[in-house]
Amino acid sequence: MNLEKLTFGVGDRFAHQAKAQLRAFQQAALLGIDVTPVWNKSNREHGFVGSQPPSVKAAAEKAVKDLGWTGAWHVDADHINLSTVGPFLDCSDFFTIDVADFIGDAVADSDINAFVDGHGELIGELQLPGMESSHNVDRDFVTRVARQYLGACKAAGEIYRHIADIKGENNFIAEVSMDETDSPQTPPELLVILAALADEKIQLQTIAPKFTGRFNKGVDYVGDVDQFRREFHEDLAVIAEAIQRYGLPSNLKLSVHSGSDKFSIYPAIREAIQTKGVGVHLKTAGTTWLEELIGLAEAGGDGLELTKEIYAYSLDHIDELCTPYASVIDIQRDDLPPAAEVATWDGEKLAGTIRHIPDDPRFNANVRQLLHVAFKVAAKQGSRYLDLLNANEAIVGEQVTRNLLDRHMKPLFLG
Repeated sequence: MNLEKLTFGVGDRFAHQAKAQLRAFQQAALLGIDVTPVWNKSNREHGFVGSQPPSVKAAAEKAVKDLGWTGAWHVDADHINLSTVGPFLDCSDFFTIDVADFIGDAVADSDINAFVDGHGELIGELQLPGMESSHNVDRDFVTRVARQYLGACKAAGEIYRHIADIKGENNFIAEVSMDETDSPQTPPELLVILAALADEKIQLQTIAPKFTGRFNKGVDYVGDVDQFRREFHEDLAVIAEAIQRYGLPSNLKLSVHSGSDKFSIYPAIREAIQTKGVGVHLKTAGTTWLEELIGLAEAGGDGLELTKEIYAYSLDHIDELCTPYASVIDIQRDDLPPAAEVATWDGEKLAGTIRHIPDDPRFNANVRQLLHVAFKVAAKQGSRYLDLLNANEAIVGEQVTRNLLDRHMKPLFLG
């Protein structure tokens, strides 16, 4: 099973927007954008909303059938490890193997020395096509990187083999994720990591490193865009080299775990993949749950009232909601409007506050981030929230489709 060149990860926490999401892919195809949907939902998100992994595949299958989609599509077991992968095995064909928790784990000196001795090609000047400057790599550097990442690579191998034993090695797509960690991996470090993953015999089709800068949930990139551009180009050069050196799959590509809506780096990604003729996997393209709230706000009536209630509850429980996401949100609490003020707003103002259009004077990134992590508040509403999604399907779905197509696919692939 080979992953297509351009792929978009789309989340659907309440399993109600698969058709609206797929419509964006259909409309993109009419514009000449051949991009494949990958529906994803993590074990943590399933736990928060009380769903089970098969529900993601079921919703995707229904959307594909109802809309007559004839292109490829996938279901991603998002950020799994050995203890959580079980329920995803029968209903997923894409597995994001998350080994961030194993970075820095102790590895025997004998294993580290064996790795370094076995990879003398890593030592020396690293100068690849696409790199603006060379990198001097000595034995101490390779040893230090191996000490930091070899345990994570071995863990990835163990998880990969467990999946392969059950599904068959050619029946799934493997991604290795190392993005949810404190420090970004430099291009020379990435080459060492890819060598270690190749040693584990992982048929790796995407790799998700941590890039420089902040990838906060639901809002734009925070960092030096020019530095990201250089890093992205150099990582692509490293991947091309690793494919040649280590026999990794020829379609191996970068995965950008964006946390959604990293508009300012889209031009850098577009330029790089078009120049080099390579693909990319954007892990999270648009935050569907927030588009649901925007649609409910604009619908008025009970939808608007529930959106206001969710905001008021989130404001009162901000620490509880934000703690699990502390490393990927930056909320300026003084800039959050009081619930009493929001209660007086009409649907257009509330929708404009949440919708991610940075130059809209109504937009408030702090409100958006808070509501991004508040989806389990809606889950507690049970049928009330879901019934409102059904009653307002058209206006909610329009927000989901327009967001994916106009704010993600067009800028990333058309410019």
